[in-house]
Amino acid sequence: MTEEESEKHYRSTLPGPLGPIDTFISKVEAVILALGVLLMAVNTVANVIGRFVFGSSIFFSGEINRILIIMITFAGIGYAARHGRHIRMSAIYDALPTGGRRALMILISLFTSLVMFFLLYYSIIYIASLYAKGRVLPALALPIWIIYVWVPLGFLITGIQYFLTAIKNMTSRDVYLSTSVLDGYKDTETEV
Repeated sequence: MTEEESEKHYRSTLPGPLGPIDTFISKVEAVILALGVLLMAVNTVANVIGRFVFGSSIFFSGEINRILIIMITFAGIGYAARHGRHIRMSAIYDALPTGGRRALMILISLFTSLVMFFLLYYSIIYIASLYAKGRVLPALALPIWIIYVWVPLGFLITGIQYFLTAIKNMTSRDVYLSTSVLDGYKDTETEV
């Protein structure tokens, strides 16, 4: 099975009820990302057609794209964590034996999870302050706090994902970058 196929049919290997929860979150992320990218493309193309064919832009197109960028970004951080795609600086980590790498990965995952939950807390406070101010988007007249609901949701999903990665490493003999991605490097070079 190729990497693309495994992402398409993601099924968590976590024990007990954590597996179905992880699989459900994966499906929600995939839907949010796919819909967000498609809607942004349709909105942008419609705006370009409106501007150059009909001589008039869609006045709320920029605000729609702003909402979609926030949605895609914060759904994407959970997706990247699930598939072990975040940037890593691993010189010291790579030099450690398997047990040391597993211990360090548990520590990194738990710390990152705590940071995500910390940011979740502060993003909720920020949204509450926006709600109290009552500001609205100029074109759509939507309250501004609504477009930022994706921020705590993304931090929540990412925090859960890193916590599940720590659990996976605690219950496995191998070292995992995420709940489904084994640690290691792929040999992408081909001989000529």
